[in-house]
Amino acid sequence: MKQEPPLVRAVHPELIEELAALLEAEGERELAICVWDVRLVGACGCGDDFCQSIRTAEHPQGQPYGPGHRCVPLLPSSGDLILDVVNGRIVYIEILGRPPLPRRAQPEQGPPGAGQQVDLPV
Repeated sequence: MKQEPPLVRAVHPELIEELAALLEAEGERELAICVWDVRLVGACGCGDDFCQSIRTAEHPQGQPYGPGHRCVPLLPSSGDLILDVVNGRIVYIEILGRPPLPRRAQPEQGPPGAGQQVDLPV
């Protein structure tokens, strides 16, 4: 049985708190709620040292998102945060020019087995 990717909030809780607040400030209430449940499918993989972007859904690299896609630029205190949203679902979190994201040292407490070490996709 394939294990689901971890929730971004379990790995980077401060990022999700910031995104939720910024989305609320932009009037994006539904996305502010949805952002709490996005999963860390993988890192961007571009290799740029200023990029910490996160894939939150599977998508072929280099392909356009197609119909239903929109960009949601946010106004953080530093760097750039831009969401790619397809049909109301956050599929990519672009994180550029920001200090390194802190990682939660211990996994979030949850159901049995939740305390196991999680290997994050790259």
